[in-house]
Amino acid sequence: MAGRERVVRMSVEQPLWRALTAYRLLTMVYATLIAAFARDKFERPWVAATYLAVLVVWTVATLPRVANAVSCTKRFLGVDLTIALVGVLLTPVVDVQARYLDGPTLPSIWTAGAVLAFAVKGGWRWAAFASSLVAVANLVGRGTPSRDTLHNVLLVWVASIAIGYIVEVARASERTLARALEIEAATRERERLARDIHDSVLQVLAMVQRRGTALGGESAELGRMAGEQEVALRTLVSSGLLPTTRASEDASLGAVVRTIDDAEYEGGSHGGAGNAADGAGLWDLRTLLAPLAGSAVTLAEPGAPVLLRPPAARELAAAVNAALDNVRKHAGDGARSWILVEDSPDEVIVTVRDDGPGIPEGRLAQAEGEGRLGVALSIRGRLRELGGTAELISVPGQGTEVELKVPRGKAER
Repeated sequence: MAGRERVVRMSVEQPLWRALTAYRLLTMVYATLIAAFARDKFERPWVAATYLAVLVVWTVATLPRVANAVSCTKRFLGVDLTIALVGVLLTPVVDVQARYLDGPTLPSIWTAGAVLAFAVKGGWRWAAFASSLVAVANLVGRGTPSRDTLHNVLLVWVASIAIGYIVEVARASERTLARALEIEAATRERERLARDIHDSVLQVLAMVQRRGTALGGESAELGRMAGEQEVALRTLVSSGLLPTTRASEDASLGAVVRTIDDAEYEGGSHGGAGNAADGAGLWDLRTLLAPLAGSAVTLAEPGAPVLLRPPAARELAAAVNAALDNVRKHAGDGARSWILVEDSPDEVIVTVRDDGPGIPEGRLAQAEGEGRLGVALSIRGRLRELGGTAELISVPGQGTEVELKVPRGKAER
């Protein structure tokens, strides 16, 4: 049965679009009234009437375009700003005295709405571009700009850039909040499942392990397998790799958190490896390393996803698997291993350590000279392709430690 979705949109940006819609309507009426009262002073009133008619039709017809960021396209913004600039440049044609006396332009403060649309849509850089064009048009239309003209131009320029910057900060905050809600929901779901599993499956596996060990023989082998499955299941639950009840998106209407009820993660983007991927095509490295954990392998990882591009995640997981193969091959089945995953803004570090006998000094160089390139080819070669490094530290009698480093800049491309 398909899951039901409750969509929760968090957007401080959306009220700005509603305010911009109201602003355009009010300033359209204001510009029309100003022109109507001053029509006796116009040398070419028919030009003013034609332009204002176009302005009114355009403003009313394009109200849906400023309802949200999706509808407000680049083409619309370009035409909208052009209409504002044409009105500013037509002002001295309609009223010759406007070149020498301070007064409102034909679109008046409606022009600021076109600039604010750039700010809300594209941030402060778009706002700076649009307000600069409006400033040039005002300076050209005035001929000899007065102090008031320069003051108004500067005010629009600074205000639009400030609003654009605030919009960018708000979008980043929305994405952070959406991600925090997703992690919180995943943590609660993980804790609930952990309680349920602990009260049922894990207790049964633990009992089978104890009884099998006590009975001996084939039952001991069954108990050992039950113990391995218990450790693997505990790792799976504690690592948060089970499907969450929330998924966040970065939508143009603001951050979106989808709350999913009884969702089935089968097929499509939620099936198979899709459980390890986010909306940007990144994979969670933890999902690839979790199957490696067992009774002899302990996995320690961050609580948040460790996101990498699929090729980088696969190669890094394969390098870890190769290191564990070396442990089983050279240290024996009784050796224990520990995997530590560290995630930083600059790089991802995975350390594999074991309690085996260690590697005698010079043994790796000898193996490479004999053509047996297991460590060099399987581990160092994979990391080299990712722009990373593999460092091996081994002390005879104290085990071996392999540190794998992958820089984020290359691993995310």
